[in-house]
Amino acid sequence: MDTTGFAIAIMAAGKGTRLKSKRPKVLHEIGGQALLLHVIAAAKTVVPSERIYCIVGHESERVKGAVASTGVQFVMQTEQRGTGHALQMVKAHFSATGDAVPEHLLVLSGDVPLIRPETIASICELHLKERAAMTILTAVPENPTGYGRVLRAKADGPEVTAIVEQKSLTPEQKGAPEINSGIYCFETAKLFGKLDSLSTNNAHGEFYLTDVAAMLVADGERVVAVKTDSVNEVLGANTIAEMMHLDAAMRMATAQKLMAQGVTIFRPETCVIDAEVQVGPDTVIEPYVQLLGATKIGVECRVRSYSVVQRSVIGDGVVVRNGCILEGAEVSDGAVLGPYAHLRPESRIGEGAHVGNFVETKKLTLGKGSKANHLNYLGDAVIGAGVNVGAGAITCNYDGVHKHLTTIGDGAFVGSDSTLVAPVTVGAGAYIAAGSSITEDVPEGALALGRSRQVTKPGWVAARKAADAAKKGC
Repeated sequence: MDTTGFAIAIMAAGKGTRLKSKRPKVLHEIGGQALLLHVIAAAKTVVPSERIYCIVGHESERVKGAVASTGVQFVMQTEQRGTGHALQMVKAHFSATGDAVPEHLLVLSGDVPLIRPETIASICELHLKERAAMTILTAVPENPTGYGRVLRAKADGPEVTAIVEQKSLTPEQKGAPEINSGIYCFETAKLFGKLDSLSTNNAHGEFYLTDVAAMLVADGERVVAVKTDSVNEVLGANTIAEMMHLDAAMRMATAQKLMAQGVTIFRPETCVIDAEVQVGPDTVIEPYVQLLGATKIGVECRVRSYSVVQRSVIGDGVVVRNGCILEGAEVSDGAVLGPYAHLRPESRIGEGAHVGNFVETKKLTLGKGSKANHLNYLGDAVIGAGVNVGAGAITCNYDGVHKHLTTIGDGAFVGSDSTLVAPVTVGAGAYIAAGSSITEDVPEGALALGRSRQVTKPGWVAARKAADAAKKGC
């Protein structure tokens, strides 16, 4: 469908006072992203970002900062005086800037994050097909009480006669099942022609966009409706509990999408999977796993229970054992992590490498087939291929002021409980004796020891006990 004549306005100016939160409503998160970012992402599949106008007001700078990277434009609504007033500000924006007025204007809500691109496209499609002045997205919930109702001219026809708020419903109209979602598409010239006629003669003293429908019907214009299949798509959130309902719905939808692509997710209701996450087929996700942010996992991996993977890239055939934490890490094919490994940002784990029990990494490059299996801290280090890092060995990367680099060549062996005091380089094939403190570079193929020579005193224990007994006898 050609949408070159369309622009989109997203209402994002409200306070959301019922949330009892200082954070702007549209910046509350579900599925790992702000509500408004979800709506913008759906809108951008229909029109380019330069034709998306976010109407901001409450904490406008904070909202702008959160979504500025999307490239959308902003319209200020300094006073929040209703949905009709928001569109009056859009009209004023076009007048003030000289931007070309679009032929059609789609209006979305910034707090309705489950709206799908396919639904947005269907609104635009019906709007054009019916040559409508206004098209309304509707839904049929189990209990419509509290919502404005959309009344159709015929039960099976698209034409709408009125939108009636809950408090204004007649006894006969209260049985009407179809609700107004607050999402509309307008022929822009006809919308703008009615905005100045809106009145605040209502209980809240606001300009209601729904009043435009009655005005257009009175003028003989076509007002039509299209019904969404999923009520969740049009649900907003006025409380934290409602927000979490949307979060659960989005995460379950994400899990179902991944399972349809060949991913096995045991007990998906226990997993926390953000909307941006990508997972390859034949990967297994065990219960109580969290996959967060723009995480990408390859094929035939296994992520075991209680692991948290955030903004990380995992290759094919990787095993993430129980309780691992990854943040901003890259893991190559065939690597094995954990249990209880902690990969901090800029950790790059090579093909077939092992990072084991209670190992912490930060800004580490670990080469192909290298192993650090037990109780290590490896920070600010470049470790080559085929290196073995023994239990308890660490890189001492911080001198109290600056961070320094440790470099370990291919095939080196670092003995248990060694400390490598950076900056230091260990050459390829070198050996570090267990318990050593290494403060100088080690040449290739050399053995380095940095510890006191062992002294053994035969019979010392018996002599000590005899001396202690003599003291007690005094």
